[in-house]
Amino acid sequence: MATRHQARTAVVGLLYAYDLGNDNIAKFSDEILEEDKIRNKQREFSNRLFNGTIMNLDVIDGEVQRHLKDWDYKSIGKVEKAILRLATYELIIENTDKRIIINEAIELAKELADEKAPRFINAVLDSLGKEIEEEGEE
Repeated sequence: MATRHQARTAVVGLLYAYDLGNDNIAKFSDEILEEDKIRNKQREFSNRLFNGTIMNLDVIDGEVQRHLKDWDYKSIGKVEKAILRLATYELIIENTDKRIIINEAIELAKELADEKAPRFINAVLDSLGKEIEEEGEE
């Protein structure tokens, strides 16, 4: 059985393909997840994350852009963008624990992106996570 980490890795791949202009990737998501041996509850989890991220893309991209420091959103690599989008969705829509999501995003960046990506992703998500915590305290 696939783990949530494997499910998230597959979702990053789907988001990456979507960002490359493959708008129809959702039609093939079940086939892609099956190839990655992501089944049952983890497939439901993956589809929820992917579809939720796509449906909330404008809000998610706005949040990511607000937390970029000295970075142009358009210059972010597509893998890094996919990781940030997924993590932001889980933080602001799914309300998943900040520590889990940031750690997971860093691990995904270590596996899928260049060596500078983990620090960059950590900085953006930490800023977003702190804002969410502050809003929760009010």
